[in-house]
Amino acid sequence: MELPPFELERWLDEYEPSADLMLAESGVRSLPVERFDLDVGELGYVIPTDGDPQFRADIAERYGRSADEVVLTCGTQEADFLTFMALLDDGDHAVVVAPTYQSLESVPESVGSVTTVRTEPPNWGLSVDAVADAVQPETRLVVLTNPSNPTGTYLGPETMAALYDLVADNDAYLLVDEVYRMLADDPHPPAAALGPRAISTAGVSKSYGLAGARLGWVVAHPELADTVRKWKDYTTISPPMLGQHIAKQALGEKEDEILRENRKHAKANRDRVAAFVDEYELEWSEPVGVNAFPTVPDGFESGKEFCRSVFDAESVVLAPGDVFGYPDRFRLGFGLHTDELVEGLERVGRHIESVRDD
Repeated sequence: MELPPFELERWLDEYEPSADLMLAESGVRSLPVERFDLDVGELGYVIPTDGDPQFRADIAERYGRSADEVVLTCGTQEADFLTFMALLDDGDHAVVVAPTYQSLESVPESVGSVTTVRTEPPNWGLSVDAVADAVQPETRLVVLTNPSNPTGTYLGPETMAALYDLVADNDAYLLVDEVYRMLADDPHPPAAALGPRAISTAGVSKSYGLAGARLGWVVAHPELADTVRKWKDYTTISPPMLGQHIAKQALGEKEDEILRENRKHAKANRDRVAAFVDEYELEWSEPVGVNAFPTVPDGFESGKEFCRSVFDAESVVLAPGDVFGYPDRFRLGFGLHTDELVEGLERVGRHIESVRDD
């Protein structure tokens, strides 16, 4: 198993530490700790190590599943990774819908082989027929994010049902990273509710503004969930105790208030980005979530050139579309605090204008 460098993370590691403003962050601005009870008693392992049984039952209820079908993880990234390890062996094949978060393509490719199904602007719609054409006899898994990172495209129930029927007919599985799902005003039913061959991964990082809690989960049928548990014993052993404690509150009595605030915040900031995109004549598809994926402005050869020049001129970090396989785009995260977004957009706009004036 040989993993390639994680291009987005290496990009952020290079530019974020010395920047004034971070417009490449992909989640909602972090909530203050004062909103939560942090007293967990002794800081030991979570017991049992797949998460508190009652909390797992509460999460399972959201998917129409049982507690033994839920494994709590250290963030959604681990949930995805453990699922790949549990499902894939040498010689297996996966179909991955692009653009997507790199690990969802690189990890299965490091174990077996991958066929990428690219979605395209202007609406980034997914053709189920294109996925069907990519399926092979060795296909074990179809993978996507919904809503998408980086485009913000939110596939509807009919498309998801068609994908589920496709994987079921081919004795495969459907893995859907749904970490942004709860930012939708009216979230569609989760993938795992479709049936036993659908797997949902999610967490509290993005929709709930709790990235530091590092609490995620896998929802899968019992046999697969048991294999995920086996792999987890070799990684983080248990989810973080403090993260589980905070997540219980966020998904419990505080959930309605948190989601109402975060959806309102995301919508207001999305409107600001829409005005920016219109002012500078960029193309985009208005997203669900907090990620915009507009075209690179005229005068720049690629996303990397544009984002480097914005950093050099204005000390603002953006994510180049190159790291997602689309060099004519860049990702702009708008979930951050509004005053930071406003200043960041002003700086980026100033740089675009300075290049146009040359």
